[in-house]
Amino acid sequence: MAASSANLSLLSKPSTASSPPHLLFNLPKTLSANPRPGTSRFKCSAGQTGFFTRLGRLIKEKAKSDVEKVFSGFSKTRENLAVIDELLLYWNLADTDKVLDELEEALLVSDFGPRITIKIVESLREDILSGKLKSGSEIKDALKKSVLELITTRGSKTELQLGFRKPAVVIIVGVNGGGKTTSLGKLAYRLKNEGAKILMAAGDTFRAAASDQLEIWAERTGCEIVVAEKDKAKASSVLSQAVKKGKEQGFDVVLCDTSGRLHTNFSLMEELIACKKAVGKIVPGAPNEILLVLDGTTGLNMLPQAREFNEVVGITGLILTKLDGSARGGCVVSVVDELGIPVKFVGVGEGVEDLQPFDAEAFVNAIFS
Repeated sequence: MAASSANLSLLSKPSTASSPPHLLFNLPKTLSANPRPGTSRFKCSAGQTGFFTRLGRLIKEKAKSDVEKVFSGFSKTRENLAVIDELLLYWNLADTDKVLDELEEALLVSDFGPRITIKIVESLREDILSGKLKSGSEIKDALKKSVLELITTRGSKTELQLGFRKPAVVIIVGVNGGGKTTSLGKLAYRLKNEGAKILMAAGDTFRAAASDQLEIWAERTGCEIVVAEKDKAKASSVLSQAVKKGKEQGFDVVLCDTSGRLHTNFSLMEELIACKKAVGKIVPGAPNEILLVLDGTTGLNMLPQAREFNEVVGITGLILTKLDGSARGGCVVSVVDELGIPVKFVGVGEGVEDLQPFDAEAFVNAIFS
């Protein structure tokens, strides 16, 4: 295999799958060899936002169509909050304090966080004592509405923001073991299924198996990949070469993996700054998204990680993983409220389709059903 001048190798994993029938937009020339008569091939250049705008909308629409996956993914959180229905079933005004105390405990156990929990419970108490809420069902509805408002007010932009220049660049960051590489592969699968031409960049140059893992995802999803040929290559060089290839060969999106790092390791955090600058030199405005992967099983302990990553590189969105295996779904609300950064995807299982677009209303209905 020939090496590039930057000691990088390009592994081509062309897709053989046909384009999905449900696309709502015309595909780029590289994606559709035989377009239907009368349709024009889509070209995305500066000022033409149609492709990426529609792509983001399609992904978000999937959150509503895949609501059953979200519903099952938060089953343990839902079980934990089921006590609320029991508390409210025979609710009467005389038991207000007792009921609200137990409701507060249920929210805390589900990692809603002390500040949010107190805010929600005190708001309910005020509305109950003022006569605005007169039944258990009204209290339940008010609870759901309160949680929904918290999420949508602080983190409303849940769609991928991919700009208007091709390629759009997305960098995935996070600590070790959070699920970055897997999340990137699943995101590639979703975008590819919506008609986008995807290039992966194996920027995790510290973990020996990381490139191999991403190559498996490239083969599974029919995407191309750029990997470093030399050991201990600079991540910024790998990402730079990938974005150059993406720009020259008409890729729609370049998905960049990075090494896992503790948020307390200053030198490794600085490397992310170098990666961000490297891609920005090739495509003005890149990266379009810097997505932080957070392990949902850590609950509220994820907040210090998120604060540090956001301070260093400016996080634009969150991917919360492993929410199928814990009763910590309330951490979604806590993270959004604390940081004001939207959740864009949640991992609700091990399957290739189990990285679900985040939809606040579907989430609230899932945990309070």
